[in-house]
Amino acid sequence: MTLLIRGPNRHTISQIKDAVRDGLRAVKNAIEDGKVVPGAGAFEIGCHEQIMEFSKSIRGRECLGVKAFAEALLVVPKTLAINSGHDPMDVVVTLTSETRLNNTPMGIDLETGEAVSPEDSGIWDNYCVKKQILDSATVISEHFLLIDEIMRAGLATLKAGPAQ
Repeated sequence: MTLLIRGPNRHTISQIKDAVRDGLRAVKNAIEDGKVVPGAGAFEIGCHEQIMEFSKSIRGRECLGVKAFAEALLVVPKTLAINSGHDPMDVVVTLTSETRLNNTPMGIDLETGEAVSPEDSGIWDNYCVKKQILDSATVISEHFLLIDEIMRAGLATLKAGPAQ
């Protein structure tokens, strides 16, 4: 199959090629995985709610890390809200309250900023992409914590002074 792409300049043609390639790759991933997850930020809202509930069972400093991870997941719905011209905090509050009320994760309607059921609207995300994002986030977090520990150890060594 051949697809003819035309545009006023090379940059536009390159952008169109990327968009077509990304769309085809998303369809390929969905077919290969046989799975999709609710889109429009609903997956992240649902994860946030579940992780915050889990954090209630954890004590000490670990609870702060779990809550920070849950809050970090809200970057996706906040970014969707900002990019569509809505207040991110209002959108997150609306989505979390509607999710609790309906007992199902709700996503953002980009036109109105209100909560919408992604399943009813046909908004889906690839399972493999979300899985890879969560895996990467935990690995990156571990590396940051390791770097922080190394830096603390180095500071402690500097404060102790030179070895005699």
